[in-house]
Amino acid sequence: MAEELGLEFRSIPVLQARRLADPLAEEAPLNTHSPDFTALNPMAQIPSIRDGDLVMHESLAINLYLARKHGGPLSGQTVEEDGLLTMWTIWAASQVEPHSVRIVLTYDNELENSDDGKQTIAAACYGLRRPFAALEGHLSGRQWIVGDRFTVADLNIAEVLRYAQSEADLFDAHPNIKAWIERCQSRPAYKAMQAARSKEPVEV
Repeated sequence: MAEELGLEFRSIPVLQARRLADPLAEEAPLNTHSPDFTALNPMAQIPSIRDGDLVMHESLAINLYLARKHGGPLSGQTVEEDGLLTMWTIWAASQVEPHSVRIVLTYDNELENSDDGKQTIAAACYGLRRPFAALEGHLSGRQWIVGDRFTVADLNIAEVLRYAQSEADLFDAHPNIKAWIERCQSRPAYKAMQAARSKEPVEV
């Protein structure tokens, strides 16, 4: 979102504690269990943002805040649009993310080929059937989620769905979603974000 808005910002990489043998060791790099980080976010989850005196957590809420603060085409242009951006973001968090996160964590833990891992992924894909059908229908005849432009709703939903992109068959069965997420991920801001993340350490 910061890249989309052209904002100057400083990014501080924070490792997931689960990737470290001893996240509380004195020599451990900054991670989600580090005292310096939990002082900022007691939930020990990334990301967090400090904007002046404001500290916020939860990535989807952060994106809504930045869009509203800085305006422009990514934000709601009317009260009605603002309501829709919020609705779709809550939909992503409540209806999609619980299932997509189960998929990405199964791969992160290298369990995708185990019996339990396969069952977890299958159950998550089953849980995504109705949300995918709803989004596929919504995208019929339109390029973007709200209005006729890329907005924070597209950014938020695309990031939540990215966790499930390992399941190619799921996206192939929903061509509107597949084409839409490809549009989202072809944007320069997305490519810049991924390039920056690829340089961050993932484990120690």
